[in-house]
Amino acid sequence: MLFQGVLISVSNMERSKYFYEKVLEQKIIMDLGVHVSFERGLSLQSNYEELVGESLPRTERSNTFQLYFEVDNLDEWLVKLQRTEGIEFIHTAKEYPWGQRVFRIYDYDKIIIEIAEKMDHVIKRFLSQGLSVEEVAEHSMYPVDYIKTLI
Repeated sequence: MLFQGVLISVSNMERSKYFYEKVLEQKIIMDLGVHVSFERGLSLQSNYEELVGESLPRTERSNTFQLYFEVDNLDEWLVKLQRTEGIEFIHTAKEYPWGQRVFRIYDYDKIIIEIAEKMDHVIKRFLSQGLSVEEVAEHSMYPVDYIKTLI
């Protein structure tokens, strides 16, 4: 069995397509109107109940999973999304013990979206702060051999 991607049942295809294509800058590879597929395995479906053939009541917020995106410049994305109308933040940027900075928002259907700094950037930031390869490995939990490839 091969995992093929994530399909999100959306309440308003045009609004959701705008969010993922224009706001999060995902590239559409197929648009069938009721179904939109993006690069890297994300899809949107507007007639999911009809497709499944069952009544599936929507909940306001599932809060049981998230979509995860990585970016080169977290601060630029934070500002962009703070300026985007209709974006609800769960939290603004915070740093985890391994050094990665993230923030979370809801999409228009209240799916959690995590936007995180790429770990390569975290590692390079630690190195630029004068930490040794071994200290970076301990702090980031990445192997020394991998960190050496980034120098």
